[in-house]
Amino acid sequence: MSLLTVRDLRVVIGGRHILHDVDLDVPAHGVTALLGRNGAGKTTTVRAILGLVPRTGSVLLDGTETTALSTHALVRRGIGYAPEDRGVFAALTVTENLRLAERPGAGPPDYDTVYELFPELLRRGRQSAGTLSGGQQQMVAIARTLLNGNRLIIADEPTKGLSPKVVAEVAHALERAAGAVPVLLVEQNLALVRRLAGTCVVLADGRTVHRGPAPDLLSDPEATRRLLGVGRRQTPAGTSSPGAGRPDAGEER
Repeated sequence: MSLLTVRDLRVVIGGRHILHDVDLDVPAHGVTALLGRNGAGKTTTVRAILGLVPRTGSVLLDGTETTALSTHALVRRGIGYAPEDRGVFAALTVTENLRLAERPGAGPPDYDTVYELFPELLRRGRQSAGTLSGGQQQMVAIARTLLNGNRLIIADEPTKGLSPKVVAEVAHALERAAGAVPVLLVEQNLALVRRLAGTCVVLADGRTVHRGPAPDLLSDPEATRRLLGVGRRQTPAGTSSPGAGRPDAGEER
């Protein structure tokens, strides 16, 4: 049974149809990867699910329709979001960024898990988040989703622009998180997807063009070339390599 069910999701911005007919399901366990070439509509899909852009269609969370809910109401229902731009408050310290993410009524925040996965955040607790490296800011973004016992974590391009070492740390954190809560992962590093994802959804031109087990897709070179535009060359799981296993480069909208 799916925890998140999206049907006929459509988004029009400035008279332009960004999403036409997106369907996807996120099972109640494991990692679901949202894939597609650059500009396919992955980030817009995530933002539409969260109510950050106007949308029509159906978004069910555990069987309950959510399209009439505001973003903050969805967050209170247990959706944690690590955005593509990381969304840290640059003028606040690391500790202050984490404290802002604490959700009243969600129980004690799980700082033990956060600091076990990202001990560097404990050491840098008094440092302004704006002075952190990109990888450290990504740690903050993911750590905020782990604090509150969320029912679903959405991570948008969590390894984009990171060094192989930090990619490995982020991969470990997501793998650990997925053992307790389902994850919807937008990611272009197919080695990471191969390591983490059990199911996948592929978008093209704002539409769903493929749904199924991730291993089946990624073990089929012809399908990955046709749907994702990538070749045969692969990287070790949990690492990134320019031009290898990434469907196009550049910003995803």
